[in-house]
Amino acid sequence: MIELLFVACLSTAPDQCQERSLLFTDITPMTCVMGAQPELAKWTQTHPAFTVTGWKCRSVRPGEKEA
Repeated sequence: MIELLFVACLSTAPDQCQERSLLFTDITPMTCVMGAQPELAKWTQTHPAFTVTGWKCRSVRPGEKEA
């Protein structure tokens, strides 16, 4: 499993940020890196109050993801 982990901040209050993530089961880490910007652009279109300030892709083993 690959996680696209990113930080989203409120556009009106840039000091109010939270970590978010998108999980993918059928891609490689390189595919995540190459496709991250379009995925994040889609996310920001559906969450217009937020701005993405940083992101990374990482492998997640089953049971490793926090609840």
